[in-house]
Amino acid sequence: MKPQPDIAWNAGDMGCGELVVKLKLKLRDELAPGEVIQLTATDAGAPEDIPAWCRLTSNPLLYQDHPEYFIQAKE
Repeated sequence: MKPQPDIAWNAGDMGCGELVVKLKLKLRDELAPGEVIQLTATDAGAPEDIPAWCRLTSNPLLYQDHPEYFIQAKE
C-alpha cells in the first residue's frame, strides 16, 4: 500500500548521480524528520540505485514500484 506523501518530486530520467544529490537536499530542506517524499524516477538504474541509497543514508524506503518511490526522511 502506498503511503501518503508530504511532497512529490518528479525527477524524470535524471541520472543517479545528480538525482541522489538533489534528493538529499530535498529531504534536508523540504521535509521534517518522519515526513515522506514521493519520488518519480524513470532512469533505468533507479530500481537498484534508489534502494541502495536509502540503505546507505538510513532514509527508509517505504514503498517502490518503478518509477515511484516513497522515501521517509530519517528521524
